[in-house]
Amino acid sequence: MDWTFLDTWIVVTGALSAMACALPGNFLVLRRMSMMGDAISHAVLPGLAIAFLITGSRESLPMLIGAVIIGVMTAFMVQGISKLSNLDKGASMGVVFTTLFAVGLILIRQAADHVDLDPGCVLYGAIELTPLETYEILGYEIPSAALTNAFMLLMNALLIVIFYKELKITTFDPALATTMGINANVMHYVLMTFVAATTVAAFESVGSILVIAMLIVPAAGAHLLTDRLPAMIVISLLIAMISAVLGHILAITVPVWFGFRDTSTAGMMGVAAGGLFLVIFLFAPRHGLVSRTLSQAMLTLKITRDDILGFLYRYQELAAPDATPLKTEDVRKGLKLGFIATIAMWDLKRKRRLSGNGDRLSLTTIGRKEGQGLIRSHRLWEAYLCEQFSACAADVHLPAHKLEHFTDSSMQSQLDEAIDHGGLDPHQRKIPKAS
Repeated sequence: MDWTFLDTWIVVTGALSAMACALPGNFLVLRRMSMMGDAISHAVLPGLAIAFLITGSRESLPMLIGAVIIGVMTAFMVQGISKLSNLDKGASMGVVFTTLFAVGLILIRQAADHVDLDPGCVLYGAIELTPLETYEILGYEIPSAALTNAFMLLMNALLIVIFYKELKITTFDPALATTMGINANVMHYVLMTFVAATTVAAFESVGSILVIAMLIVPAAGAHLLTDRLPAMIVISLLIAMISAVLGHILAITVPVWFGFRDTSTAGMMGVAAGGLFLVIFLFAPRHGLVSRTLSQAMLTLKITRDDILGFLYRYQELAAPDATPLKTEDVRKGLKLGFIATIAMWDLKRKRRLSGNGDRLSLTTIGRKEGQGLIRSHRLWEAYLCEQFSACAADVHLPAHKLEHFTDSSMQSQLDEAIDHGGLDPHQRKIPKAS
């Protein structure tokens, strides 16, 4: 892989563009308005085209003004259609942005005949060419696209720093914001204005189609990793930066493996962002698919272990002290358990809660103590539910069975004190004493 200063500037420009998009993207994700970013990024095309047709150039200021006007109009139109009709916001966004996007494509095709404008560049960007158009600052040649995206990143950062409280409150509780004197609608349209401006700044780097990936994917990935807004913002910036670096490296290396020279860096940035999101989606500590699946499996195993201990305690409670230990198959059939029972029994033996003689099972001293605690919790809950909610004895078994697995000794004491059970549950079975 041959790396030159051009590659460095491409990565820097891509990273600045992605990070500038990620900042407002956090609030779009939290407001459940991810599609609004998609709508604005596509709908601003008419504003760009009109600016091109009027000015005859691709100067940044006319582009910005045209795009911001159309972007804010898009937000107004979506809100208006949603309020004045029975359509939800998703349908309103679909109507507005597809219509404006189509109009924009027609106008851009018309503008391309008069202005140095490539419609393909508007759609998917031309980040590989950004190092060729530079400004000289303090003797250094810096790509204009990098300066534009750096300026937009700075503006978005200032917006969040200055209006952090207002953005946070209007994002999580617009009604509370209104009672505090914060105009939620004004903050909404301010955010939409910055989204439109960021979209324009990112056009030259990642284009209209891929800007939505930079707006949403880093923020969505960060949201899976943390529930705290400051941490989410920082993590989204890191994901955006890594996506840009990784995307360009993949763009100049992976195609070579298949006999091609290279591919679109902007496109590969979107692929890299999607790949990072997939990894986070699978392996995030709390909200990742794998971790949630493992947590669910561990919870199922814990409940199965508890059920086995409770079942054997009931058996020993009813049978004579010298009764023959139950067979493994009897326990499995009695609890209607499948393969998970085998794992649970093995784990209970490993932890010395069960002792086995051949295919026979019996509780150890520790296992009996834990089984006694489970049955005490179960019968206390049955007594509590019957007394406090006037539920009949036949209706309280299943709720009590669910609650017993999450009841500690402190909760047992509170239940014991809250009701006058006389030492018996609603089925007239003895409630075990606290061990």
